[in-house]
Amino acid sequence: MAKLVDSHCHLAMKEFEEDLPEVLARSSGAGVERILVVGSDEQGSLEAFRLVRNRNDGMLFAAVGIHPHDSAMASSGIPGTIEELSVCPEVVAVGETGLDYFYDHSPRDVQKRVFAFHVGLARDTGKPLVVHVRDAYGDALEILRREKASECGGVIHCFSGSREDALAAIDLGFYISFAGPVTWPKNGSLREIAAALPMESILCETDAPFLSPQPKRGRRNEPAHVAWVYEVLAQARGISVEKCAREIWKNSSRLFRWGVL
Repeated sequence: MAKLVDSHCHLAMKEFEEDLPEVLARSSGAGVERILVVGSDEQGSLEAFRLVRNRNDGMLFAAVGIHPHDSAMASSGIPGTIEELSVCPEVVAVGETGLDYFYDHSPRDVQKRVFAFHVGLARDTGKPLVVHVRDAYGDALEILRREKASECGGVIHCFSGSREDALAAIDLGFYISFAGPVTWPKNGSLREIAAALPMESILCETDAPFLSPQPKRGRRNEPAHVAWVYEVLAQARGISVEKCAREIWKNSSRLFRWGVL
């Protein structure tokens, strides 16, 4: 069985409180051997870290940060809890952070400032960024350039931009991660982008519990479902799932440094 990676999910959220052991067992059964558990606010980051530390079996790793929706809680600087967690070995990335102009739950100027704070933290710790961008690629790429994010690199998770946006991020040393939406019938243009990008710059994820792939639409997402993302990506690129999985395993290992290539 191919070794799969879910490079972005939220297993510490309440949606998994009742059956997390079963979720992890199904993940293992589907061949998922690496999972990045992502925090999106101060408490969620702490819970992601605790989940990874308590599991301690080489399957789960953590990312800590403040989602743009919650930027107001970090408007004057990164919370001390996040800074302390960011240097722990269980934490392999900073985020998720970024810009979201679709919902605008936080003022845009605050989102930009907090995003820049995260880039600085990633550079200071030498860990990559996990970046959320929705309807804000121009500003996000400008901040990444200005704040010298190429020094830390990272991933644009659940990519939804144009091919030009993706290539600009790749030029800055970022990976492009595809999630459940790439499997949705209406998203042919996204599959075309996934097929055209350099294979060495691609990751796969679920963003669970959100954005289930087409066969599971309308139900809670979970890491085992990343297998459908791999299947659709491999089909779009005209390669086997096994080859796709091998390349993404190497890509994720380079980025997160969580195992031997």
